[in-house]
Amino acid sequence: MVAAPSYCAVCPCALLVLALLAGGCRPEEQHDRAPSSQRERGRLLLAQYQCGSCHTIPDVQAARGRTGPTLSAFGRRSYIAGHVPNGPEQLVRWIVTPAAVVPGTTMPAMGVSPEDARDMAAYLLALE
Repeated sequence: MVAAPSYCAVCPCALLVLALLAGGCRPEEQHDRAPSSQRERGRLLLAQYQCGSCHTIPDVQAARGRTGPTLSAFGRRSYIAGHVPNGPEQLVRWIVTPAAVVPGTTMPAMGVSPEDARDMAAYLLALE
């Protein structure tokens, strides 16, 4: 008769695997890679493109809009617009061409270049 592995023998291995998997998905790691100069440029670009006319965005001048959702703690969000997993590449695509990412969205395309969108995404993902 073969004895089944005890719970204690399996548990540490399973916990290690889960910890490693979860560790690679932490939202705070997404913005850790972006230099502070890139995040600062992103903050300024959010003001320049007047994103604050629809959104409340921490530390962005005149960003007190209420039409769109607040972008406070954006880096902690699991999804963009409730549909797309939150991450740097997806957020850049969303900022550049929102309707291509979520058809029928009310978020307008503001003519943001991919380069500007990368910096804006770096700032937003750093918001906790």
